[in-house]
Amino acid sequence: MPQQRRAQATRRAITVAAAEEFDRVGYDATPLNAILRRAGATKGAFYFHFASKEALAAALVRFQRRIWARLWRGWKQRELDPLLTVVGAVNAALRIVERDVVIRAGTALACRASSYDPGSSEVQEWERQITELLRQSADVGSLRAGVDPNAAARAVQAAVVGVGRLGGQDGGPGPSERAREVWEVLLVGIASSEWLGSNSRSWWS
Repeated sequence: MPQQRRAQATRRAITVAAAEEFDRVGYDATPLNAILRRAGATKGAFYFHFASKEALAAALVRFQRRIWARLWRGWKQRELDPLLTVVGAVNAALRIVERDVVIRAGTALACRASSYDPGSSEVQEWERQITELLRQSADVGSLRAGVDPNAAARAVQAAVVGVGRLGGQDGGPGPSERAREVWEVLLVGIASSEWLGSNSRSWWS
C-alpha cells in the first residue's frame, strides 16, 4: 500500500476507534491508550495525525459540521413544502446518527460545553435552520393559527436532541423509530389541519 494510502487508513482507523470509545464511555472517560488499542495504532502514528486527544475531538466536530451543512443544503434544494423539509431533514439526520458512530460521536461532542472547540454553535445552527423553515411554513399557512414559529422551532430542537440522546438506550427504540412517535405528537400541535390532511401519508419518509 502506498505511503499516503497507509497514512489515510491509519488516520481513519484512529478516528473511528476514538468515535467508538467516546460513544461507549464518553469523551472524558476515554484514555488515549484505549483509542490506540482499538485502532491498533502506536502513539507515534497518533501524534503524526493529531496533536492531542482534544485535537482529535475537534476534528470529529468539524467533520459532523460539514455533514450537517451538506444535509441542510440538500433538503432545501429539493424545494419542498418548508414543514416537510424540516421533518425530512430531521429524519435523515437521525438515521445518520443511528448508523454512523463517527457522526454520532462528533455531534455529541459538538453539543457539550468544551474547551477544545470554543465558540461551537451546532445547537444554535440547527435551531436557526429549523426556525427559518417554520417561519416560511407560517407564511404559507402550514402552521396552526397562533403557533409561534420561534417557540415551535425550540420545541422541535429539544425533541431532536432528546431523541438523539435517548434513542436505542437499554435496548429501546432507536432514534429514527422514536422520531416517528415524536412527530406524531408535535405535528398535531403545530401543523394546520389543512397541512395534516394534505400530508398525512408523506411527512414520514
